[in-house]
Amino acid sequence: MGMKWVGVGSVYLLVVGLIVGGLRLCNGGISSSYARRSNDISADMPLNSDVFAVPHGYNAPQQVHITQGDQEGKAVIVSWVTPDEPGSNEVVYWAANSELKKRSMGTVVTYKYYNYSSGYIHHCTIKNLQYDTKYFYEIGIGNTTRQFWFTTPPEVGPDVPYTFGLIGDLGQTFDSNRTLTHYELNPAKGQAVLFVGDLSYADAYPLHDNNRWDSWGRFVERSVAYQPWIWSAGNHEIDFLPDYGETEPFKPYVHRYFVPYKASKSTSPLWYSIKRASAYIIVMSSYSAYGMYTPQYKWLISELPKVNRSETPWLIVVMHCPLYSSYVHHYMEGETMRVMYEQYFVKYKVDVVLSGHVHAYERTGRVSNIAYNIENGLCTPSNDGSAPVYITIGDGGNQEGLLYEMVEPQPKYSAYREPSFGHAEMNNRRT
Repeated sequence: MGMKWVGVGSVYLLVVGLIVGGLRLCNGGISSSYARRSNDISADMPLNSDVFAVPHGYNAPQQVHITQGDQEGKAVIVSWVTPDEPGSNEVVYWAANSELKKRSMGTVVTYKYYNYSSGYIHHCTIKNLQYDTKYFYEIGIGNTTRQFWFTTPPEVGPDVPYTFGLIGDLGQTFDSNRTLTHYELNPAKGQAVLFVGDLSYADAYPLHDNNRWDSWGRFVERSVAYQPWIWSAGNHEIDFLPDYGETEPFKPYVHRYFVPYKASKSTSPLWYSIKRASAYIIVMSSYSAYGMYTPQYKWLISELPKVNRSETPWLIVVMHCPLYSSYVHHYMEGETMRVMYEQYFVKYKVDVVLSGHVHAYERTGRVSNIAYNIENGLCTPSNDGSAPVYITIGDGGNQEGLLYEMVEPQPKYSAYREPSFGHAEMNNRRT
């Protein structure tokens, strides 16, 4: 994917990919002829792979993951699973520069999905943390106690540098493992991940085998237990299986991946907002009702005016389905959402919209297509200094493979595209 600087208002966006291959110039921007992949179809790793190993000891905590626990970045939600019995809901934590240990109690939830019964899923919110501080935390009992650490973000403010990792459509294939390994070893060192949806791909298995939610949780623990991943839901999280009695959309996802949605007065964990360093991040749901007067619509319309650009100059929107994409697969699938919300993204000068779903990489220029009405025929995207840059990064390594077929000639709104597995880093700086 290479390294590209994209001007976004008074800041710059650095997107760092994995590798640069052959390039070709098209009617729009650049299309890379390089494709980073192991083969055309990426197979899921077998369940006896070491990346899925169960921790030693009876009822040892597993699938440990953290995310931001409030809107300001002074709280962390710690989540984990105990497979055999509830065990302890307690998290013991302390600052790296202190010997004073504190304790916080969480809750436990379970769910059933057709013929699957979950383990005991724990969620504990640690509050009133200090900014820019390393903390250690422990979960478990006796000889099954496990210890991890995380670093809180700097205090929210306009000149605070920060680096986000960008990952989407990860799955649990051999290519997924390569992507996660490269992210962990990347010298750019993302401090938190903006995850654009499609986590485990458990729904690709017969009866949406939820054991694959467990294996995925163990697979990504090596990263997400140590730095927060900011979650958004994709189509593979819907898990709607009415023929077998499963009529509650997103059931495994919402039980396993708690987010601080109430802090932004959202009514659903599928859409919410947080502040982190100099960024205001709005997560939306492509697969929930979003038409006028729906709960998601009403929340977003009330949320955007709250953004204080003198405090958080970056305004980032995360959703699964891209609003602009020039790949043939999923082409224009996000069009109704674009028609609904693009006008607001331009009005409030959103800097970047991050999406997945399309299993490739693409970046647009700053364009909009909001001038059109039924009479004037102005239905071509045009350059717009108030519009966001749209980035599709649905190339984490999923079992469905990469997408190669692109719309030709390359549309003018498309600045760069490449069908490669990978991830990206995004950091900010003042100009």
